[in-house]
Amino acid sequence: MKRGRLLNRHLSTLIASLGHLDEIVIADAGLPVPAGVTVIDLAVSQGIPSFWDVVQAVRSELIIEAAVRAIETPDELAEQMTMVIGAWAHETGRDVALSATPHEALKERTRHAKAVVRTGEFAPYCNLILVSGVAF
Repeated sequence: MKRGRLLNRHLSTLIASLGHLDEIVIADAGLPVPAGVTVIDLAVSQGIPSFWDVVQAVRSELIIEAAVRAIETPDELAEQMTMVIGAWAHETGRDVALSATPHEALKERTRHAKAVVRTGEFAPYCNLILVSGVAF
């Protein structure tokens, strides 16, 4: 059994397979997933697992270079994303760029993601594209 925080074998395999600049999406329960994109569906019921629980578990093993959210993300949620990503940068000593794009463009960009990780999140526009970094 793994010792680390991330126990889900599908997420562990995904993270181990990522290269520099590969993208994954941590998604709310309603984000449409384009045909052909792998889905790791963790959703059990509303709020389970939460978006933030999944983001933190993935972040425990993934070097994140950048993140992208939707412009339409409500202000309170956008501020929380900014704070969390700022904390990552502070913890690692690496810049983690956070940008925003229209929701339609974000959905289009998911076509190129290595996977979409579906959570039980019901908050609107609660999606983040995470861009894989490198350890050096």
